[in-house]
Amino acid sequence: PQAMEIVLISLLNGFVYGMLLFMLASGLTLIFSMMGVLNFAHAGIYMIGAYVAFQTSQIVSFGAALIVAPIVCAAIGAAIEIWGLRRTHHNGHIAELLFTFGLFFIIERGVQMVWGMLPVPYRVPAGLDFPLFSLYGIDFPAYHAFMLLVAGGMLLAIWLMLKHTRIGLIIQASLTHPQMVSSLGHNVPRVFTIVFAGGCYLAGFAGVIGGNYQVTEPAMASALGPIVFVVVVFGGLGSLVGCFISSIVIGMVQTF
Repeated sequence: PQAMEIVLISLLNGFVYGMLLFMLASGLTLIFSMMGVLNFAHAGIYMIGAYVAFQTSQIVSFGAALIVAPIVCAAIGAAIEIWGLRRTHHNGHIAELLFTFGLFFIIERGVQMVWGMLPVPYRVPAGLDFPLFSLYGIDFPAYHAFMLLVAGGMLLAIWLMLKHTRIGLIIQASLTHPQMVSSLGHNVPRVFTIVFAGGCYLAGFAGVIGGNYQVTEPAMASALGPIVFVVVVFGGLGSLVGCFISSIVIGMVQTF
C-alpha cells in the first residue's frame, strides 16, 4: 500500500506539473509552428506574467491578476514582434534566435532591477488554499485542481480556435502560403503579430498560475526554460497534440 500511495500521489502531482508545462509550451509551439521562430525569451515572458500577477494580486486580487498579467504579456509580445522580430526576420533564423536569446537576459536583469534578487511572497489565493480531498492521509490541494481545469480549458480553446474559426484558418494558411494569403487581402505581418502576442498571452497565463504553484523568483525562467524546449522538441516541433503528450510525459518523469 505504501508504494501504491506514493505512485498515486506522484501521478496526480506529475499531471498537474505536466499541465503547467503544457500551458507554457503551447504558446511556444504556436509561435514556432506559425512563424518558424524559436522564441528563447518565452520563459522570460512567463516570469513577467508571474511578477505582474504578484503585483496585481497585492494591489487588487488574484482574479484581477488572471486578467491583467496575460494582457500585459501579450502587449509586450506584440511590441517584441513589431519592433524587434519583424526587423530581424529577413536576416534569417539565426538572427531571430540571437535576438530572442539576448532579450531573455534583458528581461531577467529587468526583473531583478524592479523586484530584487530574492523570491517575492506570491501565494495561492485564500479562496483556493484548502485540501480538495485526502489520499492515504496526503492532501490534494484545491489549487492543483484549479490549475488542471484552467489548463484543460486552454487546450480546448486553442484547438477550437485553430480548427473551427476563420482566424485559425488564416493563421494556418499564413504559415504555409504567406503570398497567397496577402493576395487575398489579409495582412500577414498583422497575423504574425497576433500569433506572437497570443503565444505570449499563454505564457503570461502560465505565469499567473505557475508563479504561486512554484516560487516566483528571478531564476524561475532559466530553471523552466530548458525544460520547455525539451517538451516542444520532444512533442514534434509545432504539433499541439504532441506538445500536450510530451508535457504530461516529462511532467511525470520529473515528478517521479
